[in-house]
Amino acid sequence: MTTYVMLINWTEQGARNVRDTPKRLDGAKQLLKDMGGSFTAFYLTMGEYDMVAVCEAPDDAVMARFALSLGMTGNVRTQTLKAFPEAAYRELVSSLG
Repeated sequence: MTTYVMLINWTEQGARNVRDTPKRLDGAKQLLKDMGGSFTAFYLTMGEYDMVAVCEAPDDAVMARFALSLGMTGNVRTQTLKAFPEAAYRELVSSLG
């Protein structure tokens, strides 16, 4: 599984209906599970982003479909970062020669 960090902001619509967000989060978790992935962590954050999710998915296409599906709801906008675990980071750096 590949790890992704998703930076999330509510849209105006999403913020207006903030009381529904726990239910929407449950739905997003189920959607990603149905796609073969999972949430490994979720945080409400202060600062530039409203929420941060750490997710795993089988590949980039699955994560892209998930992010697009979230965007289609009109409640959030996302930025998704592919994350390399420490072992992969060390391997990449050591391969630089």
